[in-house]
Amino acid sequence: MATSPSIAGTSSISTLLRRNSILRLAAARVERVELNHSLSTCRAIRSSAVARASTGGLVVVGDGVVEKGRDKGRILKVGLICGGPSAERGISLNSARSVLDHLQGDDLQVSCYYIDCNLNAHAISSAQVYSNTPADFDFKLESLAQSFPTLADLAKHLAAAVDIVFPVIHGRFGEDGGIQELLEKYNVPFVGTGSSECCQAFDKYKASSELRKHGFVTVPSFLVEGYETDRSELSEWFKKHQLDPDVGKVVVKPTRGGSSIGVTVAYGVTDSLVKANEIMSEGIDDKVLVEIFLEGGKEFTAIVLDVGSSSDSCPVALLPTEVELQFLGANDLKENDAIFNYRRKYLPTQQVAYHTPPRFPLDVIENIRKGASVLFQQLGLQDFARIDGWFLPDSGCKLSSSESEFGRSESGTIIFTDINMISGMEQTSFLFQQASKVGFSHTNILRSIVHHACLRFPNLASASSLSGQIPRSKSAEINKPFTHHEGDRKVFVIFGGDTSERQVSLMSGTNVWLNLLGFSDLEVTPCLLSSINDSASSGSMGMKVDDVWNRTVWSLPYSLVLRHTTEEVLEACTEAIEPNRAALTSDLRKKVMNDLTEGLKDHNWFTGFDIADELPKKYSLRQWIKLVKESNGTVFIAVHGGIGEDGTLQSLLEAEGVPHTGPGALASKICMDKVATSVAVTHLASSGVLTINKEVRRKDDLSNKPINDIWHDLTENLQSETLCIKPAKDGCSTGVARLCCSNDLVIYIKALEECLLRIPPNSLSKAHGMIEMPNPPPEHLIFEPFIETDEIIVPSKTKNEMSHGFMWKGKSRWVEITVGVIGKRGAMHSLSPSVTVKESGDILSLEEKFQGGTGINLTPPPLSIMSEKALQRCKHHIELIANTLQLEGFSRIDAFVNVDNGEVLIIEVNTVPGMTPSTVLVHQALAEQPPLYPHQFFRALLDLASERSM
Repeated sequence: MATSPSIAGTSSISTLLRRNSILRLAAARVERVELNHSLSTCRAIRSSAVARASTGGLVVVGDGVVEKGRDKGRILKVGLICGGPSAERGISLNSARSVLDHLQGDDLQVSCYYIDCNLNAHAISSAQVYSNTPADFDFKLESLAQSFPTLADLAKHLAAAVDIVFPVIHGRFGEDGGIQELLEKYNVPFVGTGSSECCQAFDKYKASSELRKHGFVTVPSFLVEGYETDRSELSEWFKKHQLDPDVGKVVVKPTRGGSSIGVTVAYGVTDSLVKANEIMSEGIDDKVLVEIFLEGGKEFTAIVLDVGSSSDSCPVALLPTEVELQFLGANDLKENDAIFNYRRKYLPTQQVAYHTPPRFPLDVIENIRKGASVLFQQLGLQDFARIDGWFLPDSGCKLSSSESEFGRSESGTIIFTDINMISGMEQTSFLFQQASKVGFSHTNILRSIVHHACLRFPNLASASSLSGQIPRSKSAEINKPFTHHEGDRKVFVIFGGDTSERQVSLMSGTNVWLNLLGFSDLEVTPCLLSSINDSASSGSMGMKVDDVWNRTVWSLPYSLVLRHTTEEVLEACTEAIEPNRAALTSDLRKKVMNDLTEGLKDHNWFTGFDIADELPKKYSLRQWIKLVKESNGTVFIAVHGGIGEDGTLQSLLEAEGVPHTGPGALASKICMDKVATSVAVTHLASSGVLTINKEVRRKDDLSNKPINDIWHDLTENLQSETLCIKPAKDGCSTGVARLCCSNDLVIYIKALEECLLRIPPNSLSKAHGMIEMPNPPPEHLIFEPFIETDEIIVPSKTKNEMSHGFMWKGKSRWVEITVGVIGKRGAMHSLSPSVTVKESGDILSLEEKFQGGTGINLTPPPLSIMSEKALQRCKHHIELIANTLQLEGFSRIDAFVNVDNGEVLIIEVNTVPGMTPSTVLVHQALAEQPPLYPHQFFRALLDLASERSM
């Protein structure tokens, strides 16, 4: 085993970057952008506002001077505003992160601004946008950001510092006209709909009334205002619409909220009022709608893009998406009141599936597109919007009626219900799914939106008329992965698999692929490793070599990657090569593109669609590795668990001499086995690296023996009253639970026996969040003493008095950390650890680990928790673990750390860690000096793979 080098001799991640000229240039460009967020630069920008009046339009940008009146070399400065007071502020951060990734360029400079839950405004660095949740940095804004005394001061600053603002605030203040009214008052150009139109469309009650005036079918609703609603009036409304006042099924939702927060189902008048009062008491809204539940309805959503001129609106609806709620047979927890809620919308589980285009009759799809475009125009929306609704094949409930209704057809009824002025813009959001289906890359659609917005402002006319502003994606190369191109380095990002972590793997692979696409010297191909027989199955353990070689790998075109789950990707692949469905999709695509082209042809800034309509390609794993080898390619492994993390895939690639990211086969195999990992580092106890006692039990033995006896033996052997249970050879995100008594073990074992996909919140004796279970159940389980750590309380995401601090009593002196390591074998470098904060129980939930907008990570550990000396000792111990296990490339180590002496109690090692947009590894890379942005970080990992010693 290799020994740990001294801290002084450890290769730093920044040293790796300095070797690469491409990354030096990228880092320099990012550093120039970051200058705009320093206090001195903000003052310089303010001074430049005065200078513009006296120097003929010269504007200072960093160290250079740009002549405002000339097109050549003009940099369009965009102010990106995120956050806000609503419960969707975490999702706003996700959207802003994605917009920043794909909008920023040599010709378009993005500055970032954040509005907290108390409507305080701050100029932040783009590094903070890559945080997992606003709570990661809320408490340290005073030291990290430039704060504005008032919103008016923010507006005045924006008027001088940027050309146009892109508001990415979801819900209240972002979509209700609040931020728009502020910008209008100070004559600041912005993307999107004006304030008065936002106010009308955001209020669901007002919007519904307006839709009825324009002849659209609407859902009957009752407005609850305040806590003293007349029960008899609501009861009469129930009767009027043929609903039982005691048990009639309705939807209760905020009138002025987003499309998912606070939306719930109620039964009868009493339940409706209780849930309406809950929405109001939680501060979500003070006006609530009670609506008829649309039984048998099929939900859809459509993105509308305005391609008209500055004076004439020309809205075009893209290909709509059908939203299908799914229940996977008896193994799933079927909810009688299931709706498309926050969790289903943003967490990649099989509880929901998307279909683009919808599986509706053609006339229905066309009517959805037509209706959404008409609605967009009649409500005075601008640039882009997302419009949600329902298709009722056979409406059994009485809907509103008028003399000339839009939405009635022989096939059924179309109802538009929600207008979203600022659609979610996460990497795989509806905006990008639908845009890619009709030829837009992420960059192309975002820049099209921004340049269209510029048309409304005379002083930005030159920016909107520039040609060649939107760089073409290398879509032809992207979708033909095995075509050789001189000078392009071939990279294959593989994700998916058949473990319970396959959905997170899809998120990781998509993020890596999109970040590497920006490098002009790389040809990057996204590839999906499908499960055995293209369906969920057991992992590779016990499989024959031939079975592994015959696993299917799909080479994916751009638009097929942007899906919610691996199952959706596989279904899309099958549909794409099925003649009838493929022909239907192709015809719809052409029609939408023709509609778009009709408007876009008059805009010089639009350089064309950049995503080709390509087919996926299917290979066996053997064929795929052979083709990668023939193309001299490098494999970026993003397959979590199973053959992607147990050394199997690494072994197959190494046998063919194909370089890959991450540790080699032997180290991967050891780290996948949590017991073997502990054994491998047991001898480091005297060096400050401790291990947790473990006991492994077969699942079948747990089912066949008396539970009380098992519980007694485990607690006696492990000398702990409470235990932690987890799969022996699986990732870190599923099946992990705290057991406090034998009855908890009974519930857990029953979930395994019944192959449940999840254990509902608070099913065990101690409060906890949703526990996603591994599917299929693991054969072996590990029991460990549950380690009590000091609770860290970070301010909630709503208004409160302690929004800029956190509470930590520090009694036990142990906290949980997760930390990335990067480098070559024997010289691994520890990034700065993140202290993980649990919000919904004693175990980090799947959401807290991987879903952007949830989960809190304190990176680096605040000095009030851990001193600099203890932090350095901790990092030294982490490097000792990494080098002892012969890790290389990159990995993530989860552990407990003593905040006084830096001793580390190792939990597990992940050799293919999460690489989602909200991963802590990115936060930690950004904490390096100089900061490493995601595209730089993933490029550094790729270069390490090429330099590895086979």
